[in-house]
Amino acid sequence: MYDRLFGDRDPVAEPGTDTGTPGNWWTAFANSPDVLEHACRGFGLYASPNRKVAPELRELGQARAGWLVGSQFVFSQHCKSCRALGFSEERIEAIKAWAVSDLFAPVERALLAYTDALVLGFGRVDEAVFDAMRAHLDDEAILEFTYITTMYMMHAVISRALRLEYDDRDDPVVEIAAPAEYQATDVGDQIGLADQ
Repeated sequence: MYDRLFGDRDPVAEPGTDTGTPGNWWTAFANSPDVLEHACRGFGLYASPNRKVAPELRELGQARAGWLVGSQFVFSQHCKSCRALGFSEERIEAIKAWAVSDLFAPVERALLAYTDALVLGFGRVDEAVFDAMRAHLDDEAILEFTYITTMYMMHAVISRALRLEYDDRDDPVVEIAAPAEYQATDVGDQIGLADQ
């Protein structure tokens, strides 16, 4: 895998990939050769021609999982994969707010709803979502989509936790300091109704 990605170049001494990332996802995973090998086998699994789920559907789940977890790396990489599979820029942008978009077919909407349930609901899925998926996919395809999507949820979490690739950034949600002359008070008391 290193040969495919980096050729003869040492990615620690000379970081970078063709997609513009630092490439440190690979070098971090290489700290445990067994973990790297397991991850690479996972990539081989979903790329296999034996899969029941079309690549376009698989990438919807992967990109949406990256968006939901807040992994700029996973979301960005799978937007690139969507583009390579022929998605329009409008459809790629719509992944973020798919529920208010009319750009997705019923099976895609079902899988996007399922992805939301997997990632945001930690697997709590309404039966209506399964019914919508079963109208288009058999149980094996649903299991494949579940496995691949949650695998990418895991990759997104790992990337954020270890600050790898595009996720090497400070959390944007921080306290904004009050002016220097502000005296700390109980804001609830300050804005509460005086006569209740």
